[in-house]
Amino acid sequence: MPDINTTPMPVGSGAPDGHELPGQIRADVRLLTTLLGQVLSESGSPGLFDDVEALRLASIEAYRDDSPEAFAKATEIAEAFSVQRADEVARAFTVYFHLVNLAEETQRVRQIHAGESELEGDIDTVPKALAQLSAEIGEDAARERLKDLRFHPVFTAHPTEARRRAVASSLRRLSALLGERASVGSAVEEERRNRRLLLEEIDTLWRTAPLRSVQPGPEDEVRSLMTIFDSTLYEVVPRVYRYVDDALQGEDAGRSKPIVAPFMRLGTWVGGDRDGNPFVTASVTKKAASIASDHVLRGLEATASRIARGLTLGSDETSPSNELLNLWHSMYTVNEELASDSARRAPNEPHKQVMTVIAARIAATRLRDADLAYADPAELIRELRVVQESLRASGAQRQAYGSIQSLIWQVETFGFHLAELEVRQHSAVHAAALAELDAGEAPSEKTQEILEVFRTVAQLQRRYGPDAAGRYIVSFTRSAQDLINVYRLAEYSGAAPVLDVIPLFETFDDLQAARSILEEVVRYPAFAARLDATGGKLEVMLGYSDSSKDVGPLAANLALYDAQQSIAQWAVQNGIELTLFHGRGGALGRGGGPTNTAILAQPPHSVDGRFKLTEQGEVVFARYGDPTIAMRHIDQVAAATLLAVAPSIEQRNVAAANKYEQTAQQLIASSRARFDSLVQGEGFAPWFAIVTPMEEIGRLQLGSRPARRGLSVESLTDLRAIPWVFAWSQARINLAGWFGLGTALADVGDEVLLREAYEEWPLFRTVIDNVGMSLAKADSRIARRYLELGDRPDFTETVLEEMELTREWIVRIVGGDALLDNRPALRTAVELRSPYVDALSLLQLRALRMLRSGDDEKPNKDWEHLLLLSVSGVSAGVQNTG
Repeated sequence: MPDINTTPMPVGSGAPDGHELPGQIRADVRLLTTLLGQVLSESGSPGLFDDVEALRLASIEAYRDDSPEAFAKATEIAEAFSVQRADEVARAFTVYFHLVNLAEETQRVRQIHAGESELEGDIDTVPKALAQLSAEIGEDAARERLKDLRFHPVFTAHPTEARRRAVASSLRRLSALLGERASVGSAVEEERRNRRLLLEEIDTLWRTAPLRSVQPGPEDEVRSLMTIFDSTLYEVVPRVYRYVDDALQGEDAGRSKPIVAPFMRLGTWVGGDRDGNPFVTASVTKKAASIASDHVLRGLEATASRIARGLTLGSDETSPSNELLNLWHSMYTVNEELASDSARRAPNEPHKQVMTVIAARIAATRLRDADLAYADPAELIRELRVVQESLRASGAQRQAYGSIQSLIWQVETFGFHLAELEVRQHSAVHAAALAELDAGEAPSEKTQEILEVFRTVAQLQRRYGPDAAGRYIVSFTRSAQDLINVYRLAEYSGAAPVLDVIPLFETFDDLQAARSILEEVVRYPAFAARLDATGGKLEVMLGYSDSSKDVGPLAANLALYDAQQSIAQWAVQNGIELTLFHGRGGALGRGGGPTNTAILAQPPHSVDGRFKLTEQGEVVFARYGDPTIAMRHIDQVAAATLLAVAPSIEQRNVAAANKYEQTAQQLIASSRARFDSLVQGEGFAPWFAIVTPMEEIGRLQLGSRPARRGLSVESLTDLRAIPWVFAWSQARINLAGWFGLGTALADVGDEVLLREAYEEWPLFRTVIDNVGMSLAKADSRIARRYLELGDRPDFTETVLEEMELTREWIVRIVGGDALLDNRPALRTAVELRSPYVDALSLLQLRALRMLRSGDDEKPNKDWEHLLLLSVSGVSAGVQNTG
């Protein structure tokens, strides 16, 4: 384990010293944790600060020393606390991680504002990617590619965000206060005020119950997502378009027609994903759509009103076009009172008059006033373009292509629905419902609910437009019939929704069969008709979670590449415009890791300027919670999506895939065999449930979706993939992200070949780097303590031996003396956090041991609370949990 070459500092000063951190983040961590220390001292709990310090210093020493004696001392301190004191100490460390995360986020915002590149190769913005692409294929062709660019994040309700919304709100307030300090300067009074407010907010954070007392329902999850839209995405998305257009047009930006077409669309499963979630009903889906529409229409109304207030352009200087006058007369005819009031308030200002009525019409659309409401977003865009063109023709170009253009972009991106609500259901559920209906039986309540979903989709399309809903994802697609069944159920429903039926290929076998399934289903009349109607557009979803749980992380990653390559080739041959939908997550066992490098490692035509992925759990807030970071993330992903079509990228990936094809097959076979030998061992699933807090995670009130499919875990098929990943990360093992890789690398055995593959084969490099990060966050000493809870030394030794073997081979391939030596900034961040995560893990271990040794029917609530609190704290510490 890496050495922390430092003298421990008190909690008030933050993390262990001696790491090369930028001075400002070091100052922020020192300030925030000093204030935390003061809050703990003032907490009214005698001796709390001293107890936190004792465990903190002992954990740092154990991490630095790596000796059994040092680890035993830290363990002894954790074991000596009463359950009430342990709970307080765990809360203190959890708050510490929230504050450190905040400091790191603030530092990243500073770096972004300073224009510092975050990615290797420095091509990490859309303008840079376009320049590179232009150099390879010509400027005109590159501009055409930019026109067709599409980034489509889909927000899910998958439950891995352990923070309460109240905690997130407190952190946002702290972030604002921390940001204020830059402008305080040497003003003593202002500095004192800022420090006092920081103390007050940290005290609030400390006193806020960190765990949800009630399980959130789907509607709660919808409202949580709306906070992201309201606080960042609504304003950030047009800012991204504007920034790119500014870079491309230079001095002409803002006074000429924009080059950039809106390239972002939002999707959501929140309120639509019913696979294994009995709480998502047709009624919930309608409510989710209604909430989202209300939010976006309120935003559009406020923006249109603000623009109207500023369009104080007299007709003498800025004459209206005939089209604008015609629009005004039609508005007057529809609602004379509204138009007259607008004219009275803005005499001789025709553009303001029209915009005022437009704002009122948006409000009427939200309130469902049929006489005044817009029929669809296209009608609103047409009216906005009349205003824009009138301003342009009269010489007011900057008004034409300023705020009005941003509003047009917002309508084009969000419509009246905000995000397309996607439905997902398991193929077996469809088959069971059809069996009932085909037999002529009276439909059961469950089948009636399934049919009601199709009626709901049709209703949403009528209410909000065809883009509001219609994508129907079939999880565990194993045959063409699984997709055809959706059309048959739609017919039984009596509704006529426009459906894009999307297969989700999740297991190793299904990924291999994907091409043949697609070849068959495109011949089905309803499927073929929809292809024709969309100009050959087809979407296919790939599951990272279940494929990894099925065959292990390495075999799954390589199988996913092969599936993409095969499907993409088939699509090109058949003139189909393919969009691959990546079911990626924040955790490494779910296809997580840097999105940009993953995009640039894909096979030719599998991206082709279109990238769609799931965003879930803590990743949603990490990527989209702060406006600056959200803008940067969108820019980076869009840049990689655009650059992925560059001939140099495609040729590199093809050459590497061909050169290392035999190596890939050997890695798949070896890693899968090793993975199977563990997870298919007799008693593995119940053992897993004992040695990790998997059972308790289900009681953490993370989300509305159950953590498992059955009442108990007798096999891995009973367990959902996300809790599988989450539980291993809590046990500090992260097995879902690396198990089997060490054996596979050792079986190849050729270190020179593997180093060459790491340099030349982007997919392999991405896998190796992600596993390096995953193992750096693991801890073999703590892992052993968890594993030994299950009293299966064979499983314990298998896991620990594979962990050590994988560490050894990663270091040999990457170079250096330890994990992450090639990524010093990341290594520093991991080393700063790890001792504190260790402290929480020791508390969690103690709670888990007490619960496992007690009465399973009536677990001790105090120990259970401590365990759940530690889960929240570890999640904050390791971050990409599941």
